[in-house]
Amino acid sequence: MKKGFTLIELLVVVSLIGILATLVIANMNAARERARDATRKSDLRNIQTALRLYYNDNGGYPITSALPAWGSAWTPYMNILPADPLSSQGYSYNSVAGSDDYTLYACLENVSDDKCIDVASSVCTSLCKYEVKP
Repeated sequence: MKKGFTLIELLVVVSLIGILATLVIANMNAARERARDATRKSDLRNIQTALRLYYNDNGGYPITSALPAWGSAWTPYMNILPADPLSSQGYSYNSVAGSDDYTLYACLENVSDDKCIDVASSVCTSLCKYEVKP
């Protein structure tokens, strides 16, 4: 009598391994999205702190065109102005001259995030925009 596996048994095992691998990869991608979103939120909080320091020194927030390029230095407020983890683009910052207000936002990948503002925007390809204001 031969000891071994039948073709059906091998196909079932290979199919199960394939299904499990697919599930693991899908969960890993979702975890990576959440991690990048957490980085984006943290970056915005750090930029917000730097903007407060700028406000204390200058009596107002910088106008949109006065902010340095994303990824470059903004001394003495930040060593490097962070950029989005997926693209070299920065985050969006809008401020009007003479205003004590600004809007700083990032596009999140996880549209089910509880902090999402569902706004149709030309900047965000997803419908998940995360904003911080003073």
